[in-house]
Amino acid sequence: MYVTKEEKAKIFAKHGKGANDTGSAEGQIALFTARINHLTEHLKNNRKDYNTERSLVKLVGKRRSLLDYLTKKDVLRYRAIVKELGLRK
Repeated sequence: MYVTKEEKAKIFAKHGKGANDTGSAEGQIALFTARINHLTEHLKNNRKDYNTERSLVKLVGKRRSLLDYLTKKDVLRYRAIVKELGLRK
């Protein structure tokens, strides 16, 4: 697995309410972003890996739906996580 337990704990500690807070939208978005970045790098070297490409598209959709949820729930939290992760230009 490309995201180890220690890396996950760091991500959730930084973006969630704590290292054990794996359910917050911000933590999940940050984890999806890390996985998306990893898969993007993989696809740069293996452009014909269509299964990974499909997984990447599904992950982007999941992250998009969580971002939409945050937009409806609390716009300030949405803006903070987008700025922190650098998702928008």
